[in-house]
Amino acid sequence: MTAALHLHKAGFDVHVYEAAKEIKPLGVGINLLPHAVRVLTNLGLQEELAKVAVATQELAYFNKYGQRIWQEPRGKFAGYNWPQFSIHRGLFQMILFEAAKQQLGVQRIHLAHRLQHCENSADTVNATFIHEESTVSIEGDILIGADGIHSVVRKQFYPDEGSPHFSGVILHRGTTKAKPFLTGSSMFMAGHAAQKFVAYPLTPETDENGHQLINWIADLKVNAEANIPVQDWNRKGDKNELLKKFKSWEFDWLNIPALIKDAEAVYEFPMSDRDPLPQWTFGRITLLGDAAHPMYPIGSNGASQAILDAECLANAFSNIKDPLAALQEYERERLPATTNIVLQNRQMGPEQVMQIAEDRAPDGFEHIHDVITQEELETIASRYKKAAGFDKETLNQKQ
Repeated sequence: MTAALHLHKAGFDVHVYEAAKEIKPLGVGINLLPHAVRVLTNLGLQEELAKVAVATQELAYFNKYGQRIWQEPRGKFAGYNWPQFSIHRGLFQMILFEAAKQQLGVQRIHLAHRLQHCENSADTVNATFIHEESTVSIEGDILIGADGIHSVVRKQFYPDEGSPHFSGVILHRGTTKAKPFLTGSSMFMAGHAAQKFVAYPLTPETDENGHQLINWIADLKVNAEANIPVQDWNRKGDKNELLKKFKSWEFDWLNIPALIKDAEAVYEFPMSDRDPLPQWTFGRITLLGDAAHPMYPIGSNGASQAILDAECLANAFSNIKDPLAALQEYERERLPATTNIVLQNRQMGPEQVMQIAEDRAPDGFEHIHDVITQEELETIASRYKKAAGFDKETLNQKQ
């Protein structure tokens, strides 16, 4: 949707073909970093996002005992020109969908069209979709495969790639109404690579009971050699087993077992990615987002990188008349950048400070600087921001 909006704004005639029969506000939480919010702001969407999102004030890392390892302000609280937002994924999707309907026109959004095949011809690209048990053939100048980690487009060019790589970590996700923690607009991560808990609020205001809707993710390492579980976010997890693993995680500032216990449901999903590709673009066909660079949800950066793809692609078409050359420029800029992030995320990205604390002080610490120097902490945080494209000095120079 972001790619369609950006291309439409640049003056191109865009059609969106979506496999789902209906767009619904599904999912749980998502984070939009300042570099992505900049893109969305330029599309006129920041005001709508701010109505339903939490402007993240800080990000903090803790060990398994709730001892603070690192804390930094985020978004405008850190001096960025744009906020960082925590938002319900479904609400974000609906904001994009409504904007696309208004700007592109509903006639250019085609639901219930599942891609079957695409191919280049001399000066066009042809795509075949399954729609209501019939085959529909569409011709266009360019086809952008933004069809996710199980991309049909990607598989067509890399038929022997196989399934996504399972990290050995199962993500358990839920939402719980609870009293605000820390600043009330904080995002935190606690633990280490084998066992981690992440939480942040999804509602900017509290309800009549003084509660916010809290989004949380509990990561647990399992046998990495096991077959990858079915990748279905509708698969329910075992809340009781999760509570056994986190029963001692009662911090002064948050009771994690209570947060898990009070969730209506827990869903589990295998944390997976794919190896970076040597090439995204084949003639008039290219990849975008998770179809191009699925990555571990480390650093809150997956969706933001897809949004950056969209802007880069639209800019390439605006600045380069030859569409084939424009696609090559898009790939030249975005492929190495996202490859770097995929590989960094496999090494825990900025979250490695939690693993360092676990390795050096598994029984906790009196002061974090007895374990990790301030310089080391700052270097890890700064290095990831630069790799992901949101170091403050560089980003704030952009419009």
